[in-house]
Amino acid sequence: MSKTKVPIIAIVGRANVGKSSLFNSILSRREAIVADEPGTTRDSIMAKASFGEKDFWIVDTAGLKAAEDEFEFTIQEQIAQATDSADVIAVVVEAHLQITEEDRRVAKMALKSKKEVILVVNKIDKAKDSSTEYWKKLGIKTIFATSAAHNGGVYELLGGLSKLLPPATIKEDDNKIVVSLLGRPNVGKSALFNALGKKQQAIVADRAGTTRDINRVSIKYMNQEIEILDTAGIRRSGKIEQGVEKFSVIRSLSAIEQSDVCLLLIDVNELGVQLDQKIAGMIKEAGKGLILVVSKWDSAKDKDAYTRDILAPQIAHDFVFVPWAPLIFTSSVSGQNVTKIFDLVLDITKNRKNIVKTSVLNKWLQAVSRKHPPAGLKNKNPNLLYMIQEDNENPTFRVYGRDTKFLHWSYKRFMERELRNEFGFSGTPIKFWFFDRDRKDSNERRGV
Repeated sequence: MSKTKVPIIAIVGRANVGKSSLFNSILSRREAIVADEPGTTRDSIMAKASFGEKDFWIVDTAGLKAAEDEFEFTIQEQIAQATDSADVIAVVVEAHLQITEEDRRVAKMALKSKKEVILVVNKIDKAKDSSTEYWKKLGIKTIFATSAAHNGGVYELLGGLSKLLPPATIKEDDNKIVVSLLGRPNVGKSALFNALGKKQQAIVADRAGTTRDINRVSIKYMNQEIEILDTAGIRRSGKIEQGVEKFSVIRSLSAIEQSDVCLLLIDVNELGVQLDQKIAGMIKEAGKGLILVVSKWDSAKDKDAYTRDILAPQIAHDFVFVPWAPLIFTSSVSGQNVTKIFDLVLDITKNRKNIVKTSVLNKWLQAVSRKHPPAGLKNKNPNLLYMIQEDNENPTFRVYGRDTKFLHWSYKRFMERELRNEFGFSGTPIKFWFFDRDRKDSNERRGV
């Protein structure tokens, strides 16, 4: 086994043997979706794991079975790629069932790879006999018994794996930019994910709901590490089914929280959808960078040289509440503007880190107040005294004054517009907190 790279462990087996439960148990967190139905995992999910002083990558794969159509063939091909790149292959079977033809096929495929192979007899808690002697028939010498759902035997499994792995450390880049792809089902997220990652990591199919887990790939662009997250499609609340699909949507929402910049994909042939606007609102409220990505530009109906100029104002009107979000038209098929997305991500990240000196801010505040005195409510005229910027990667400003609770919402919008005109902050939301200094409770604040 090569000692020049971090080793990879691939978990394989037929459908519903508990591969995802084992994957989660090793990670000590719910990374892959686990449900009591076959075929839950479709994409190969990779995550960092550690045991002792050894780091390794672990890959959860879909259940092996005969490829009955092109979609299923893509899944099986992806499993083959995962095992081909792995250093150790962990074949998982169910302890309480007899050996099946699929189990034999998986074991044969693993052994044929000439890689290190171990057998994990899972769900041992359901078996009448806890002995693993019977499973030696599969020809795999190293065998571990586990109950992944209850974390049984997982520590022993990791100890055994550790003996097969070389010392290795996965270096984390603190300056890594995390970018998530979000949108409704079947708007082209996985296709763009593959185009950005320049490899076939996620399954692409012309059907809604293909991606369920969060897929990740890291790339280098202009000497900057960028991690891209492909998420499941977000449906309207009334259309979200219980079980696996609900977990997928929760993970999509979680991806927003993990991200620095979010790409909201909008199907060029399905514009004006209210759910797209709702997702943009969620990203804005989370304080994340946002790029509006019009996808499938190659398939736009009746497209000519003027189509983009006609559609751009319509889209801007639909997303008037995020006028700071850049708009880009892309095609994952032709590659049009795919690289420009990286440039936008770098620009937005730079804007999010932009800190304006307090002295400069206050000169700006005085100039704005003179240009347009604060508008108030109930015959109260607020007085804005000074402001500071909080030191974080979500541009946030504290504004101190008197009677700030009477400040009209239109004036707050005016302040944001003027601030952006002066200092930029394109692609990222801005947050104002107003503190009232003429009240006994000087810590009272109101956010915008």
